Amino acid sequence: MKRNKRGFIVMLLSVVLLSMLLGACSSKESGTDSAGGSTGGSSAGEKITLEFWTIALQPTFTDYFNELISSYEKEHTNVKIDWKDYPYDAVTNKLLTSIASGKSPDVVNLNTEFASQMGSKGAVVDFNDFLTDEQKGAYFDGIYNSTVIDGKAYALPWYTGTEVLFMNTKLVKQAGLDPANPPKTREELAEWGRQIKAKTGKAGYAQQLVSKLLPIDGVSILSEDKSKAAFNTPDTEAMINNLKKLMDEGVVLKEDADFTKQIQYYSGEQVAFELAGSTFINFIKTSAPDVYKNTVAVPLPTGKGNLRLSNSMDVVVPVKSEHQKEAVDFAVYVTNAANQTAFSKAANTLPSTKESIKDPFFTQSDNTLEAQAKIASAQGLDKAADYMVGVPNAKDINSAIARGLQKIILNGADVKQTLTETEQEVNQILSQ
Repeated sequence: MKRNKRGFIVMLLSVVLLSMLLGACSSKESGTDSAGGSTGGSSAGEKITLEFWTIALQPTFTDYFNELISSYEKEHTNVKIDWKDYPYDAVTNKLLTSIASGKSPDVVNLNTEFASQMGSKGAVVDFNDFLTDEQKGAYFDGIYNSTVIDGKAYALPWYTGTEVLFMNTKLVKQAGLDPANPPKTREELAEWGRQIKAKTGKAGYAQQLVSKLLPIDGVSILSEDKSKAAFNTPDTEAMINNLKKLMDEGVVLKEDADFTKQIQYYSGEQVAFELAGSTFINFIKTSAPDVYKNTVAVPLPTGKGNLRLSNSMDVVVPVKSEHQKEAVDFAVYVTNAANQTAFSKAANTLPSTKESIKDPFFTQSDNTLEAQAKIASAQGLDKAADYMVGVPNAKDINSAIARGLQKIILNGADVKQTLTETEQEVNQILSQ
């Protein structure tokens, strides 16, 4: 389940080959749609094999999937599931090569970004053509809609995660604050940071200057049709000026702090808070066990956007599948509430299904930091959504916005002028 950054970049770079590769695929001899995939089911009694690909889940979860597959095959005696698991870095090339050869897998595990890129190229089926409203409604709306482009749903949400607020209770108490009544909004978090700074000399938290800061504060990065930049507004100016003020005051460390730096600052008790996913726990548990013991996790304070940004893994069905109907049925089975609940318990992940969150596993705590983070993260799933999905050249757009933020906040560039320049750069990227 490790999300390797290099593999993610390879995914985004590789997707530009999809149109060419799809065109190179030979059409099926019968029962095909315009994209070359079978739209019908198998004949009555016909034995079929569905090829199911996952990412980096063997051998840790081999027993879970063997049991899931066995249960499905018992209920569907004409279907055999051929499960293959690949490293994160390898799955993209294998998938693209498979599509080009005309021997596509039937059900594939991808992240939301790449699933949407595949969808925008017409390489995966639209689940809206297969699912009932009840089936679609089983998933959290924001997470399900993260892969909906122009009304077409290109993936089923699977396991996911959202950020929480980690607090050093020692520093919080030294500042005269009560960790049992944590901040609920970004404004309250800033006030806590000011008191931390005044009473302890420490900063509130470290921040990476990335594009997600805009939607967190209620600013749309692109227009509704994703054709042009939409962030050059007074609201964005106010958000940037506020962050710059917090950094000038020392409430937020004045630098572009990536995740590694944030771990260092929190481990060294240079900051009192960390805004991160549950993987952060593993790092501080190893690097700073005393800080780990003094840390609690609470729901992430919301900004004006009143949303939680999720980081989801999904399941797609390539259009080149020869058994689309059966593949969709298995994809729904893998991601239904019962199986998502079971997988979350085995893998300590969060589900994307509404019914799963009712399970005591997501509400009852043994007071460990891990349990606190899980519960706090689960509480934000109803507001969760991925962002910048289905956008061509999303990586370039995110980089352009990050550079603009750096120029303004770290280098003192004029806010209005830099926003206009960044807007022009993003519009140029979108026009390519």
